[in-house]
Amino acid sequence: MSRFLKAAFCLCLMLLSQPGFAETFPQIGRRATTAELAAWDIDVRPDFKGLPAGSGSVAQGQKLWESKCASCHGAFGESSEVFPLLVGGTTQADIERGRVAGLTATTETTKSTLMKLATASTLWDYIRRAMPFDAPKSLSVDEVYAATAYLLHLADIVPAGFTLTEQNIGQVQQRLPNRNGMTTAHGMNDVSGKPDVASVACMKDCAVNEKSLAVLPATINGRNGNLANQNRAYGSVRGIDTSRR
Repeated sequence: MSRFLKAAFCLCLMLLSQPGFAETFPQIGRRATTAELAAWDIDVRPDFKGLPAGSGSVAQGQKLWESKCASCHGAFGESSEVFPLLVGGTTQADIERGRVAGLTATTETTKSTLMKLATASTLWDYIRRAMPFDAPKSLSVDEVYAATAYLLHLADIVPAGFTLTEQNIGQVQQRLPNRNGMTTAHGMNDVSGKPDVASVACMKDCAVNEKSLAVLPATINGRNGNLANQNRAYGSVRGIDTSRR
């Protein structure tokens, strides 16, 4: 199933679960059950909200890795010519600093997953959703903890005798080599400047600020011509006036 179809199906489940939906649209379907919603609501956030209880040791992860992961990713995360490198390129100095020097070094030509990882939840969540490649979502919660623990050990983030749980993953987060590599303290277009997105979060009865409507930062505004004079490919829909400064 494509990502689009998965998202559409999940949206349908959420709509059907809303109070009064089934009564208002009786021919559409029935209200989604708690179990059906739980099967799709599996995302784990950077603050670890949504992380289920469980545990897995490095030793357990090594056994699991050899049987279900090594054929694609190599016994030590070195990977084959097909799959991306998982481990390597990080140092103890990176772990202490929280920023991987190799990401900006011109001599570093290969970037591993553990070089770029900024949140431990991302690694755990991806393994749970997508691995193994030939049988995604087939791992138990404890197996996901174990596989994650083994990868973290390969990167010298946790010791050989470590057991990863929902209780200590936050502590592990503080040892990721590139934990400080993701920040919102600068602009998207000019990383040396201040944040260039100034919208205020709003979910209901939001006031419209004309000054904030689709105004590009001055550093890129008009760089590709005035969008108002360019037709979009899907009809006579013109872009905003980007000649403004």
